[in-house]
Amino acid sequence: MTTLGDTAAGTRALDLLAGRRLVVLTGAGLSTDSGIPDYRGPDSPPRRPMTYSEFVSGEAAQRRYWARSHVGWARMRRAEPNPGHRALAALQRAGVLDGLITQNVDGLHAAAGHRDVVDLHGRIDEVICLDCREIGSRDDLQRRLAGLNPAFTEDPFTEDHSAEVETAPDGDAALEATDGFRIAACACCGGRLKPHVVFFGENVPRDRVARSYALVGGLGPDDGALLVAGSSLTVMSGLRFVKHAAKHGIPVVIVNRGETRGDGLATVLVDDGTSEVLGALAGTA
Repeated sequence: MTTLGDTAAGTRALDLLAGRRLVVLTGAGLSTDSGIPDYRGPDSPPRRPMTYSEFVSGEAAQRRYWARSHVGWARMRRAEPNPGHRALAALQRAGVLDGLITQNVDGLHAAAGHRDVVDLHGRIDEVICLDCREIGSRDDLQRRLAGLNPAFTEDPFTEDHSAEVETAPDGDAALEATDGFRIAACACCGGRLKPHVVFFGENVPRDRVARSYALVGGLGPDDGALLVAGSSLTVMSGLRFVKHAAKHGIPVVIVNRGETRGDGLATVLVDDGTSEVLGALAGTA
């Protein structure tokens, strides 16, 4: 493993990646420049997202989740792709990328024009019924929740002390007062609605995992590389692809602010912002 100073490491990363076929794995650090906080960045406060077992434990937990998410989604849907997202879309158009795997649920890669994204953890702009498995639009649900809760503002920025209400990477908001919030049932069967994302404690669907392994496995040690952008690789859902690449001799470049769980597997580490490095990479394509 080679770890250099920020500028030197960035140059080394660009030199290594030049002319290679790339698969990119992105995490929450890529979306911070779009105003969406991350979970484990150097300046991130401790967060405790709701687990799958908590969510399915009963109506009280679901009410708490949907009340907080009702506020968070009002902000999340206004987020725009940043230069990092646009740089990756440009690299795809240039034929440099073999594939893009994201751990993010914000949909900003697609909004930037990227095609065929593997949304490893799903999309927050969709909802799924846990009973009939029908998938619907989050915007449609948002309108239903607003109708059921006319006195519950969906955007506390319009109220006093709004700056104290914090948003999480998955569209959640740190609200404490959720009593009285009315949740909506599935319009098809009356079942329980859940955001179409992978909660902590829930398994990533096998087809997404298999597709991601195939993308990384299709790279060669001499002409390919795995680029990790903005992920601490704390959870195995992303780290396993770094391990797979390293096991097969495929170079791994990690661009992230702060340490990651995959540092020991990296060929080059770049402790820098993703927008800057990806923009420079797109400029050389």
